[in-house]
Amino acid sequence: MTLFDWTNASPEEKDAILARPDRRDDPDLRAEVARMVYTIRDEGWPALRRYARRIDQADVRAIAVEPYADRAERTLGDEAIDAIALAYDHIAKFHEAARPDDVFVETCDGLTMSKRWIALDRVGLYVPGGKAPLFSTLLMLAVPARIAGVRDIVCVTPPRADGGLDPAIAYCARLCGIDRIWSVGGAQAIAALAFGAGDIPAVDRIYGPGNKWVSMAKSLVSSTPGGPGIDLPAGPSELLVIADDSADPVFVAADLLSQAEHDPDAQVLLVSTDEGCAREALAQAERQMAAMGGDFAPIRTVLCADLNDAVEIANLYAPEHLSLALDAADADAVAAKIRNAGTVFVGHSAAETFGDYCAGPSHVLPTDGAARYTGGISTQTFMKAVGFQRVEGNGARQIAAAAAALARLEGLEAHARAAEARLGKALA
Repeated sequence: MTLFDWTNASPEEKDAILARPDRRDDPDLRAEVARMVYTIRDEGWPALRRYARRIDQADVRAIAVEPYADRAERTLGDEAIDAIALAYDHIAKFHEAARPDDVFVETCDGLTMSKRWIALDRVGLYVPGGKAPLFSTLLMLAVPARIAGVRDIVCVTPPRADGGLDPAIAYCARLCGIDRIWSVGGAQAIAALAFGAGDIPAVDRIYGPGNKWVSMAKSLVSSTPGGPGIDLPAGPSELLVIADDSADPVFVAADLLSQAEHDPDAQVLLVSTDEGCAREALAQAERQMAAMGGDFAPIRTVLCADLNDAVEIANLYAPEHLSLALDAADADAVAAKIRNAGTVFVGHSAAETFGDYCAGPSHVLPTDGAARYTGGISTQTFMKAVGFQRVEGNGARQIAAAAAALARLEGLEAHARAAEARLGKALA
């Protein structure tokens, strides 16, 4: 847990303080994932089974959700069932409200332009297994997909040692109208979703976070001609906490560790205007880690002169999660200046964990600085905007001459003639 001095750092030192690991540029990883992905693309089901058996020592199979969901209902307990129901309700409320509206505009008499939001036909959801099966990710993906109107949801998750489904994943799948889940994970699962393999159909777009193998596979398949789209860069988790002397070091430490426990590659930063608060938060983190045991990603701590510097750091880093451990007035003022973040937690009571599970917005968010240009998963992410242009005779008469003139400015005579034909001009 190293402390960095932002105020006195040179530009080069500031770049180094905020640098992310270059794991995405590993040529050996790219080559190995490419071999796997393109072998499955070319050979299909037999290649998928070979990789699954070699990597996971398990066969690929479709698992019916219903028996495991029934068992989960009996074994999870009322507290867990009620918590899942609350999370589902909040997620659905948020994404229903955030569903984009169609737009209709009459630009002039006879010209009606519209943008209509249309759901994708088939999507693939990757639900991580790893240290813990992330049933919450299934909710965060499948609920907005259903609200968007996606007809076919293909879900994959890494196989379990017992050959079945995690009870909470099965229960959440049934809530979301998913009746089977494919037991396959890693880059091989992404390849199957991208190109199809056996009864696993190719999808239009792939969603969900994963390890470096999954992230690399998503990148490769999305850049392959005819391949699917992907949601966003969603690699190892990130949290940046801005704290001042009003922050509770216990809360700050707990939030930092909630992300540091995800993955050794997790990026966890504390930015503070108060050295005393920073040191006490780090001491609290040490005590909390000792009480829990286990491995945690390291915490980088950056000291800065004031909240303006803290805002600069946050916007430069563009974190997946940004927590503002500040009093209400300062938290609101800082939040108004944030441009680059996947999601922002405002105020001392806003635990990052709430966003992970049950506040409402999806927890599938951009990492690796991608918050500079994109946001997290929403209903809109499962839709596409299609433009429609309705042109009647009077509208064509009003714009045909201008369209022809503009086309000729670009040297495109056929374009110009196609416009002028609507004015009754002979083309031969």
